[in-house]
Amino acid sequence: MSLAPRAVVVHRATEYEELLARHGTHGQADFFLSSRGRSIQEVTERHHRARRALADVAAAVPLAWRQTRVERADLDRFLFGPEDVVVVVGQDGLVANTAKYLSGQPVVGIDTDPGRNPGVLVRHRAADAVKLLPAAASGTGAVDELTMVEAVADDTQRLLALNEIYLGPPGHQTARYRLSTGAEAGRTEPEASSEIQASSGVLVGTGTGATGWLRSVWQQRGSDLPLPGPADPQLIWFVREAWPSPATGTALVEGVLAPAERLRLTVESDRLVAFGDGIETDALELTWGQTIRLGIAGTALRLID
Repeated sequence: MSLAPRAVVVHRATEYEELLARHGTHGQADFFLSSRGRSIQEVTERHHRARRALADVAAAVPLAWRQTRVERADLDRFLFGPEDVVVVVGQDGLVANTAKYLSGQPVVGIDTDPGRNPGVLVRHRAADAVKLLPAAASGTGAVDELTMVEAVADDTQRLLALNEIYLGPPGHQTARYRLSTGAEAGRTEPEASSEIQASSGVLVGTGTGATGWLRSVWQQRGSDLPLPGPADPQLIWFVREAWPSPATGTALVEGVLAPAERLRLTVESDRLVAFGDGIETDALELTWGQTIRLGIAGTALRLID
């Protein structure tokens, strides 16, 4: 007998809840903000909107379904099942935070603060959940398959991200590595596509990421590379602040990766890290001599449109 669908509602602590955790009471939090020329009213209003959205989503879950909630801080310890329908209630970034832990489950993005969030990934209102959840479970709803990026290290460590993966030093030191571009591993890269570099890190991302950090780097650099769309089977990559020297070059500083291509980095620093979508606490640790390959992931985010 197959299990009934489970609605997994993903949320994060509100600003108001974080203020209470830090200051203890509403009054102390209010005093802290007012003494700095700010009002707690706006924060509490956003908190109440988020709580109402969570309540509305919970009420929209069909009675025959199971349901549970998971806070963003607990995502790396939560086990998603194949029968889950994931409902992300919050901001666009929370969808990206969730995507790396999924394996094809449909995702419904619920915007708790319309007009304040861009709504690129949280495309719906809480009132829409009553129609969207059954459609997501049955596969009858419109779905966008959003390209994801993955990094795989030579010790089998693997990292997924919806927006981008950053590889670089854990602090403000210089990252040293050999960068190579080309087809999937298994052949020797041509000399022209390999370079020893010193930089502040490498950014590899998707068309979804091209609406954020990647676009900022692209725009600042004045790059001529075309930015991919969220569903395009392409990635775009940039080397940040590459440093020219007798031993390091700056010829390979940006590019596009097709499905069969990989960006390969061999570490020549004591320690580098790779993390996705800004979650530094869930990073791969790499040491001198290790190799990591970055390219299009075999799984995509199935976002209900």
